Amino acid sequence: MHPLLQNNQFLVREHVGLFKAASNFDILDPRTGATVLHCREPELGFFTKLLRFTDYKRMTPFDVRLTTPEGQPVLRVKRGVSLLRSTVDVLDERDQVVGHFRQRLLSIGGKFDVISPSGQELCTLQGKWTSWEFRFLRGERELALVSKQWAGLGKELFTSADNYMLSIQPAVPANDPTRLLIVAAVLCIDMVLKE
Repeated sequence: MHPLLQNNQFLVREHVGLFKAASNFDILDPRTGATVLHCREPELGFFTKLLRFTDYKRMTPFDVRLTTPEGQPVLRVKRGVSLLRSTVDVLDERDQVVGHFRQRLLSIGGKFDVISPSGQELCTLQGKWTSWEFRFLRGERELALVSKQWAGLGKELFTSADNYMLSIQPAVPANDPTRLLIVAAVLCIDMVLKE
């Protein structure tokens, strides 16, 4: 696991574009405002690009790659074509599967089961229907929170609907592989539910 993923707070900012098919994000350190990770969707096919401008956008496949500003791979989040519910794969810097997000049908606010590579349920990613807030839960214990409600140094960056604050609880060990899934959760939420 890359050392950058040991931080407890990340500010995720989507690139704004009028006619953009690819999803591109920057992940910043909210204390310094420095970009620590780039999230890019480099290889889009012609038909995927075309469908991204239609009502079928949520069903299109994606392959978002997180890298350091120097280009070193950190994480990859990908999904094939989706019809009723999504299953999103999360891969580490060596392209080894570290887990999956499986969308639950008919969940109010959005809910995903977080699954290990062996198929074991690790935790849940659950949203509230009344606000844009998602909690990463293991049983009743909160591991992390993804929200648009954050007031701090990076507040001025919240000028669009596509900026998120990820706060990981200090109780989650710095070397816990669940951190890979927590960071991937922000992209999963945006690509599957909010696009």
